Amino acid sequence: MIPLLLIVLGLVLGSFVNAFVWRLRKHKNWVSDRSECPHCHHKLGPLDLIPVLSWLMLRGKCRYCHKKIEDSPLVELALPALFVLSYFFWPFVLQGSALFEFVLWLVFLTGFLALAVYDLRWFLLPDKLVFPLAGLAGAQVTTVAIWDKNWHILLAAAGGVAVISGLFYLIFQITKGTWIGGGDVKLGLVLGLLAGGVIESFLLLFAASMIGVLISLPMLIQGKAKAKTQIPFGPLLIVGLIIVKLFGSGVINWYTGLFYV
Repeated sequence: MIPLLLIVLGLVLGSFVNAFVWRLRKHKNWVSDRSECPHCHHKLGPLDLIPVLSWLMLRGKCRYCHKKIEDSPLVELALPALFVLSYFFWPFVLQGSALFEFVLWLVFLTGFLALAVYDLRWFLLPDKLVFPLAGLAGAQVTTVAIWDKNWHILLAAAGGVAVISGLFYLIFQITKGTWIGGGDVKLGLVLGLLAGGVIESFLLLFAASMIGVLISLPMLIQGKAKAKTQIPFGPLLIVGLIIVKLFGSGVINWYTGLFYV
């Protein structure tokens, strides 16, 4: 029952992400402004807004001008998949502060998907998304620390921020923004707060870097990219956080166990 509810919720929020990203880019009000076709600007009706099904029924084209719909149904499918994956692989029993964290995790996943889509399209991580997520992450860490009466959580979060955001800021200053963007430095605040500690933060950076290599290397070999081709790092960092959040403790325990055989 819960996975089904998460799928429905994910589809609805995934559809919202597609609309929200476009409205944010066009500086439209994401609450009051109605969804419209970006080509003919015709206001969309209820039958045009059914997650995934509307895209399939319209064969990826606008009902009114018949031009290609820019929003991908993959975005709408990605969020319910992440919701269900998180539910089955959440590393803690869903009660007390762990349940509180899980509920907020669904909010973070929604925001992260919007950031990833925005970064992939326009190579930018907007402050209007990053800063609210950073504030929410800080509030979550503080609340859980008080809830569990465990102040080590705050120290671990500070260490995570120092590793990710601190390292990115150092690289940003040394390279004058040629290697890494300011948006990644700000995103590092959110990732560091949520990663869970210093070791987890290094694992996040390693995972994101390895994924980047696996994506860029085939493109370089096939000639689809050059050494100076820009690849948005934000989505890779977000995937790295998801890996660490769901599987990090298992990976760390496995790795450290190699030295105590």
